[in-house]
Amino acid sequence: MSKASLTAIVRYCDGLLRTHQSKDYDGAMNGLQVENGGSVTRIAAAVDASRATVKLAIAAGADLLVVHHGLFWRAAQPWTGKRYELLRLLLENNLAVYSSHLPLDAHPKLGNNSRLCAAMGLRNLRPFFVSHGRRIGFQCNAKITREDLARRLQSATGAKPLVIPGGPALCRRIGIVTGGAGGEVEQAAGEGIDTFITGEGPHWTYALAEELGINVLYGGHYATETFGVKALAEQLSRKFRVPWTFVDHPTGL
Repeated sequence: MSKASLTAIVRYCDGLLRTHQSKDYDGAMNGLQVENGGSVTRIAAAVDASRATVKLAIAAGADLLVVHHGLFWRAAQPWTGKRYELLRLLLENNLAVYSSHLPLDAHPKLGNNSRLCAAMGLRNLRPFFVSHGRRIGFQCNAKITREDLARRLQSATGAKPLVIPGGPALCRRIGIVTGGAGGEVEQAAGEGIDTFITGEGPHWTYALAEELGINVLYGGHYATETFGVKALAEQLSRKFRVPWTFVDHPTGL
């Protein structure tokens, strides 16, 4: 059985993703969130760190779970009740957790945005959309009909997108930010795009998109963010010669 050092994997991830140089939402805590005994024999990748994905990772025989949405998002909470049960599950099964949120979104090769663009056949990408002091998405010039773009997005994610047809039928300047950037439609439009692809957004963005004259394609928060953790886990598998698996637990959101 191949075995790799958890410390070596964490050091590599931190350098590759610029984990400690990247700002994020308060409480996101990018990097190693839970240790194990020090060795890794199998990596599991998941979009979210939750009781369900932890159980799936354990069932897959993993001792490292790589996620996009980690365990921590707010001020420190007591490890009691369901949180204690989750902690005990991790510790009793020697499962480490490594999380990368905005650093993984923004990575030019392994990131959610880069990989989604590639899956949709979008090329000649330029940085787009500032969040927490850095551009995390991509934009490109193209001539693709709105209907074809929606088909490409569905083919890439496996989920039918919600389309707000507020802009031109022929999309010429497309911006992509995976996840929950829908609430920032006005910011995206301010960069001159006519079509915005993201995961999800609030109800009021429908009317706003029409007023701004842009198309918005909501591909699903979960569905648009499976790409980064898969790419990162595959990269780690090649470098450290340990197997990996994706544990799928879709939310439909």
